[in-house]
Amino acid sequence: MQILTLAFALGLIQEPPLQIPPPTQAAPVQAPEPASKPAPPPVRTPTPPAAMPALPPAQTTLAPLTFYSEGFSFSWDRIIPLSINLDGLKVSSIFFNKRAVQSGFLGILKDAEFGTRAQVEVTNTGNRPKVPGFAVAVLDKDGRLIGVASGGTKVGTIKPGETETFDLNFTQVKERLASGDRFLLAIELRN
Repeated sequence: MQILTLAFALGLIQEPPLQIPPPTQAAPVQAPEPASKPAPPPVRTPTPPAAMPALPPAQTTLAPLTFYSEGFSFSWDRIIPLSINLDGLKVSSIFFNKRAVQSGFLGILKDAEFGTRAQVEVTNTGNRPKVPGFAVAVLDKDGRLIGVASGGTKVGTIKPGETETFDLNFTQVKERLASGDRFLLAIELRN
């Protein structure tokens, strides 16, 4: 589209002149209009722009994603064991709670809360580095959504043999999380 716009602006593409066919032999000859009245300008319909040639699909440099999604029973403030193996990424547990300081220096910040989270523990059992992304949705017993969190590797990778814990943060909608009944876990994995 940019090429056509540039060509049109430079005058390389011109609209074809309006061609009026000559009257046929059977057509009656009309008397000319009086000279005092100017002839109306010819009506020209705009020509639609030429269609753009099809471009080849964009090339991406990212590896294809491996995807996993499943629902589980929910427990608040207890480790929930999982046995998920997604292309060499073993997800062993998830834990839902509020981040809090148990004991502070001289009682300062004792029992202070710093957000609500789902903590996911994973191990790379494969032979290549992994880049995971996680999403969690918590539902109540009526199937209503009561919280959503997401997170994953932002910088770097999980190297082969390495175990890492990810904190997925719940923000804004989180006050009813402790009353959850089920949760959905989705994982996208890129090598």
